[in-house]
Amino acid sequence: MALRSLDRLRPAVLLALICAIVSGGPGRAQASASESAVKATYLYKFAPFVRWPASAFPSQSSPFHLCVVGNDPFGTVLEQAVSGQHLDGHPMAVRRLRSAESGAGCHILYLGDAAGRSSADTLRNIKGAPVLTVSDQSKAVRGAVIQFIVKNGRVRFDIDTSAAAANGVTISSKLLSLAVSARPGG
Repeated sequence: MALRSLDRLRPAVLLALICAIVSGGPGRAQASASESAVKATYLYKFAPFVRWPASAFPSQSSPFHLCVVGNDPFGTVLEQAVSGQHLDGHPMAVRRLRSAESGAGCHILYLGDAAGRSSADTLRNIKGAPVLTVSDQSKAVRGAVIQFIVKNGRVRFDIDTSAAAANGVTISSKLLSLAVSARPGG
């Protein structure tokens, strides 16, 4: 079962995401705090453009977990961004973890700047679990589905389509078209 059919996706959500990317308005990486706020917003805005298998949710009302592993640049910004947000009846909730085993019930897993080995270990531990993994490291994390980058002063992202397929999540063509690159291997 898909979380949200793209046919039912509100055009305003798509328009807001496109404007943020293209205009550079909220996407400008002007300062560390605003860059973190933009990335926090992207994390939950990715959700309507991704389909998870029905098995990713124990029930129709269980929370949609947005998890952070490793160094957390967001502070309370991430909670503020998801406050009151729902995805197809699933309330969004933030979880901070020391490590993630077999997905740890996460739907989106942000890998904070940490030693490359710990990120690689985390990705190895959740390989095949229906998790959208997002990395924000200066070096790309091989196996992360989405990699944040700052390009021309704007927060952008690359998408590794083979990593998405390996995790059993489907990225919409609309999100793929907004990525700097969307290909196997990111």
